[in-house]
Amino acid sequence: MSAAVDVRRVCKRYGGLQALDNVDLRIEAGEFFGLLGPNGAGKTTLINLLSGLARPDAGQLSILGHDVTTQYRDSRRLLGVVPQELVFDPFFTVREILRLQAGYFGLHHNDDWIDELLHHLDLADKADTNMRKLSGGMKRRVLVAQALVHRPPVIVLDEPTAGVDVELRQTMWQFIRRLNAEGHTVLLTTHYLEEAEALCGRIAMLKQGRVVALDSTRNLLSSAAGCRLHLHLDGSLPAALADRQVEQQGDYYVLALSAYGELEAVLAQLREAGVAVRELKLEQPDLEQVFLRVVGKS
Repeated sequence: MSAAVDVRRVCKRYGGLQALDNVDLRIEAGEFFGLLGPNGAGKTTLINLLSGLARPDAGQLSILGHDVTTQYRDSRRLLGVVPQELVFDPFFTVREILRLQAGYFGLHHNDDWIDELLHHLDLADKADTNMRKLSGGMKRRVLVAQALVHRPPVIVLDEPTAGVDVELRQTMWQFIRRLNAEGHTVLLTTHYLEEAEALCGRIAMLKQGRVVALDSTRNLLSSAAGCRLHLHLDGSLPAALADRQVEQQGDYYVLALSAYGELEAVLAQLREAGVAVRELKLEQPDLEQVFLRVVGKS
């Protein structure tokens, strides 16, 4: 069976900038996949190549077995993209925009699905409102609806929750989770790493146009061995614990532990030094720590 997204040795250069450098990526059908990286890492360039907005200098990209360059009509029918930028037509209402978008794919009498999209994205009461009158968050919801209006099997979300309030963000993710459970493949880029950690089964990290990490979310989190101990002390940190210190602000300290079992030894050293603990918090590794460690490597 063909992969939902197949990227093979793809390169893309803009002048003196190597935006993508021999990128290999395979996303299976039905996956919820995360694509992470700092600004300028090449995430949006890769999405532009998949959607046909740019052409690769080398390599091949396909959507469910359809080459995005030589079979562009088929590949674009299979793909729905929520862009990072707020692009909208100011002369139409929300419903008119969605009907027009459906028409681009030859879909007519699609109002039942459009009504469902409006409901799940909390846009029902804005269906007959002109796009110019919507807030930034509302416009972004319309972009999500546009990407889904032709029921694409592969959905690409490029920073879909930027500027969206927390309540709607949860509602939107419930809907996207449902689509994923029904078999839709989802490719997500986001700077909200807690979203990627909660939603994505596998994650790739890009840096300077190259894939620097690719694994399941569970394995990536497991690679961040140890934990962090946050301490508010009634006194200074004993010299015996100085090698564990990673942060300090006044009498607040953060220590690195390689395993939970080291906690008792740390507390014993504090007791021996006569330093009382006012507050204590043990922090498990999260995706943000993994991300900073991976993209921070030269």
